[in-house]
Amino acid sequence: MIRGSYRDLEAWKQAMDIAESCYRLTSNFPKAEQYSLVAQLRKSAVSVPSNIAEGAGRGSNTDFVRFLHIAYGSLSELETQLLLSQRLGMADLNCNKDLLARCDRLGRVLGGLIRALSKRSEGSSTPGSTRQRTNNQNPKSKNPETGA
Repeated sequence: MIRGSYRDLEAWKQAMDIAESCYRLTSNFPKAEQYSLVAQLRKSAVSVPSNIAEGAGRGSNTDFVRFLHIAYGSLSELETQLLLSQRLGMADLNCNKDLLARCDRLGRVLGGLIRALSKRSEGSSTPGSTRQRTNNQNPKSKNPETGA
């Protein structure tokens, strides 16, 4: 698990900055897009730091990694929406280039965090903790050979 707060994580800080930039960018979009592309962009932008924070608060590396994967998916969704807004001429090309570059950097940070936590999770299992039951036995069922 992480030490300190999720707010200390570089991934969360970068994700918050990107979300803020997306809100600023979409404030200039046409009003007709308020409930479609603007809403989608903002939702995916907010989802990235939110999932990082939620995963960090779950209490296990396994859960944290799962939420980091969700954050990564939301980041990919955000990049797609930024590219679409650029194609439709709604977003300034330079602003979008900067945001996309920042999304790319954040994706690499998330990937590194996922790899590091996954390795830590693999190394922390205790012997016998992942024992498999033989013959699909219920642990409370009687042994057919001894009746115990």
